[in-house]
Amino acid sequence: MNESLRNILTVGKRELSGYFNSPVAYVFIVIFLALNGFFTFMLGNLLERGEANLDAFLMWHPWLYLFLVPAAGMRLWSEERRVGTLELLLTMPIAAWEAIVGKFLACWIFIALALGLTFPVIFTVGYLGHPDYGTILTGYLGSFLLAGTYLSVTVMTSALTRNQVISFILSVVVCFLLIFAGWQPVTGLLVQWAPEWLVNIVSSLSVMPHFNTFTHGVIDLRAFTFFGSVITFCLFANSVILRGLRGA
Repeated sequence: MNESLRNILTVGKRELSGYFNSPVAYVFIVIFLALNGFFTFMLGNLLERGEANLDAFLMWHPWLYLFLVPAAGMRLWSEERRVGTLELLLTMPIAAWEAIVGKFLACWIFIALALGLTFPVIFTVGYLGHPDYGTILTGYLGSFLLAGTYLSVTVMTSALTRNQVISFILSVVVCFLLIFAGWQPVTGLLVQWAPEWLVNIVSSLSVMPHFNTFTHGVIDLRAFTFFGSVITFCLFANSVILRGLRGA
């Protein structure tokens, strides 16, 4: 096995086991499923709609992840800094990027497991009619990528501070901006004083159009590129932050 892959798996297993060795993982999963059910059936009125699709389920994920994903990932580096194990980790024969990828993938897999446990909603829409299972699959894929994007932001902010609460707040703010970047009132406000090219750049940073592409059953290369670019940038920024801490 490639040495880098072995290091990534070692870090990933350590982080993933860290979740399930404490009540945190189970509390997170219960809260995630409970809120998903509340938003889908109580606020989204899935049964009352009588529609065989996941619109009432997926429409809440950008807002649900806005708080739950930062809560799941805020400890990844902040805890290492707080207890003083970051220095030990950085002196081990493992590259910083390997540790970053390992931690990121472990938390992403954990969130994916929580997302996978929402499968009963698929049976529900199957009961309501004849759903397009291809659209359901792409919707779940879009939700998975959206969670990964929020998580990459959280991993980056977690490296900035040893305080988990500060990391949580920073990531919520950044992810909130990623939602509202393309919102018409925001772009309308920018148009009044900013050049068109700046307005276009800001609006292109919104996660919503790309997420909606998947919920509509379309697999668009541009959406993959967007999510992949944000994740790559945040993980790269994470490596720069850790390099600065190592040199401090």
